[in-house]
Amino acid sequence: MDVDPREYEHVKVNDNDVRKIVLSYLVHNCFKETAEAFISCTGMKRTADCSVDIDKRKPIYKHVLEGKVLKAIELTNQLAADLLQSNKDVYFDLLTLHFVELVRAKDCTGALEFAQKELRPFSSEKHLDRLQDCMALLAYEDPETSPLFSLLSMDHRQSIADALNRAVLVHANLPSYTSMERLIQHVTVVRQRLQQELGKDGPPVFGLSSFLKS
Repeated sequence: MDVDPREYEHVKVNDNDVRKIVLSYLVHNCFKETAEAFISCTGMKRTADCSVDIDKRKPIYKHVLEGKVLKAIELTNQLAADLLQSNKDVYFDLLTLHFVELVRAKDCTGALEFAQKELRPFSSEKHLDRLQDCMALLAYEDPETSPLFSLLSMDHRQSIADALNRAVLVHANLPSYTSMERLIQHVTVVRQRLQQELGKDGPPVFGLSSFLKS
């Protein structure tokens, strides 16, 4: 059974709550100018650390998206010296991304030297598969058309930038996910539980793509 829209049309949603959800998304993802414009046009109260927080995180986020990983690491260490040491998986992702960028630039010698110096400490079983995939890129004349092309994709950079951004937010005692993401996660879990408990009599599992088309 699907949920009849008429069943929740009477549920009132506070406009201010919706604005907070939108602002949370903009601030989380470092859309500073858009966030400031949104605050201005909606008349919302500006939090004291809103712009400062974005100003600190945005350059780090931007450098990862541009493949300038060592600069992102440098800025992260300036912002919080112990952050990467306490988030080994994020640090490993950043280091392997730099390795990938060296391969992309055809600097195979530099990539090998970097791997020997920086990636050797991550040779445990936990990181072995990723290390092997990264090293395998050296075998291809054109890595971007290889079976491992996803390691050179913008989506891969984006996922690492997002993970680092969340780590920075947690370090600053700020939410690691936006209110919008948490809301979608909550709805997804609730619908999954209902589906498990009620079976065919329950609502279908929630999917954001299908919901947006409805």
